[in-house]
Amino acid sequence: MDEISYDNIGPTKVIRLYSAKEQLRAVVVIDNTALGPAIGGVRVSPTVDVTEVWRLARTMTLKNSIAGLSHGGAKAGIIADPAKPAMERTFRVFARMIRDITDFIPGPDLGCAETAMAWIHDETGRAVGLPEEIGGLPLDTLGATGFGLAECAEVAAPLAGIELAGARLAIQGFGSVGKAAARFLTARGAILVAVADSRGTMYNPAGFDVEALISATQWTGSVTNAGQGTPIAPETLFGTDCEILIPAAVRDVITERNAAGIKARLILEGANIPATVRAEELLHGRGVLIIPDFIANAGGVIMAAMEYGGKGAPEAFSAIRDRIRKNTGLVLEKAAQERVIPRVAAEAIARERVLKAMAYRDY
Repeated sequence: MDEISYDNIGPTKVIRLYSAKEQLRAVVVIDNTALGPAIGGVRVSPTVDVTEVWRLARTMTLKNSIAGLSHGGAKAGIIADPAKPAMERTFRVFARMIRDITDFIPGPDLGCAETAMAWIHDETGRAVGLPEEIGGLPLDTLGATGFGLAECAEVAAPLAGIELAGARLAIQGFGSVGKAAARFLTARGAILVAVADSRGTMYNPAGFDVEALISATQWTGSVTNAGQGTPIAPETLFGTDCEILIPAAVRDVITERNAAGIKARLILEGANIPATVRAEELLHGRGVLIIPDFIANAGGVIMAAMEYGGKGAPEAFSAIRDRIRKNTGLVLEKAAQERVIPRVAAEAIARERVLKAMAYRDY
């Protein structure tokens, strides 16, 4: 059953889309536009529903707000298998259906990338994360979100009692975010010891050769076929002996049921809504430092906003570095002072900016 909660921020629009001819179903949730037109990804999954899209849209509102961007938050979900044939047709039909929803600027998310954004832009005239050839900053190719995670780790690691050089790293989800995070963090001295994708999970206490692993997955399609490490059960990744854990796949993978087995001292949320609030509370009570999604993984949307504003890659990377480092420190300082989990501190900061912007508008 679809469940949405409304509060003093939103959501302002919940739109269900259906094409009988194409048998295409989709959902768009625009949470808040007080700060400006809403940027949010298009998620493609056979299981995505209104509740998930609403939760993700709120995350985007908070993320864009605390990053200091002139954009509100939104999200879209196309209910389809991203691996099915003729996805160009699916994206183009979807784009025509949202053409008049002008306060929503689509970006890439699970199940789609820069090529899909090019199709949407061709139909609507607006999208971010476009291919470089048509003037975009391809977020996945450049590794914007993974770069931001590494910057976040540099600020948070000392507060978690971790030396980044030599820290053992586990990544659940080895897509564009997971790969970029592995690349940027191992360049800073971390050691990738466990990695998972949708086909399986591998463990290597000596550390994976990340570049070889990435190269192999491009040919074999999975970390399980890369010739490195030992297969382990997927659920055991969260209990891996490591200092840093990055969930970078789907929602609600860290819950009350598996939180007790997590050994990492620092969790960087590379995916949106990867942990339940109760799990975060339990882990915080054990002294585990958790950097919430809309702080840790904001690199992608910061670069998207820079692209939308006509900026280049150097300016985008500089903005990611400065804003994520500043916000990580700000949130952790507030959380320590007020004795709350980092998510509560971060939400308070983000909400304040949105509410101030709303006060200037007839909202």
